[in-house]
Amino acid sequence: MSQQIAIGTLNDIPQMGATTVETPNGRYAIFRTRNDEVFALRDQCPHKQGPLSQGIVAGHTVTCPLHNWKIDLSSGEAQAPDEGCVNTLPIEAQPDGTLLLTLVD
Repeated sequence: MSQQIAIGTLNDIPQMGATTVETPNGRYAIFRTRNDEVFALRDQCPHKQGPLSQGIVAGHTVTCPLHNWKIDLSSGEAQAPDEGCVNTLPIEAQPDGTLLLTLVD
């Protein structure tokens, strides 16, 4: 079963940056790319649990601030040569800019 929750607007997230949101399933980082695409990943690198929300966004990746692992924003997969995965959640921007995060049980 899934549930959508409003978590703010696109303007609440800096371009090429992130903000965090607490959910019943833990803390998620909400990322915004240069092209205003948004992605939701668990705010924890699979390597050393670094806070991905504090990483550097470039294109469709975020670089972990602890050990420079690059994580794909759409899949949550670490890019080669590193291995690991971060949980992702569906997120969509409404026409008025409101962001809806889908919580999945």
